[in-house]
Amino acid sequence: QVQLVESGGGSVQAGGSLRLSCAASGYTVSTYCMGWFRQAPGKEREGVAGILGSGSTYYAGSVKGRFTISRDNAKNMLYLQMNSLKPEDTAMYYCAARAGGCSWWNVLGPSVYNYWGQGTQVTVSS
Repeated sequence: QVQLVESGGGSVQAGGSLRLSCAASGYTVSTYCMGWFRQAPGKEREGVAGILGSGSTYYAGSVKGRFTISRDNAKNMLYLQMNSLKPEDTAMYYCAARAGGCSWWNVLGPSVYNYWGQGTQVTVSS
């Protein structure tokens, strides 16, 4: 059974950094397409960063250059390093996994993912 558990959220001032972690079980992270998504109150869930089974990474334009997605195959973990945080980054952040492959054109699309974590809150104050 696939399970995803996020951690690492919190409150930080603008310009600060946070590192989110996602512990995966029931499968091997290197074989699945995985991504980080966020949802702010009143807004739709949006893709932030994705990583293919090949290791290729993709980012939303709003976070490119500030966020880095990575995975540790040995620990079966997914990470999101967030630097230069802005108040508009405030949201609930979710880790997601897709059984089977995905491509550059759908890796940031929430609808293609099969499995989701419970989320971790990130709050950035100005």
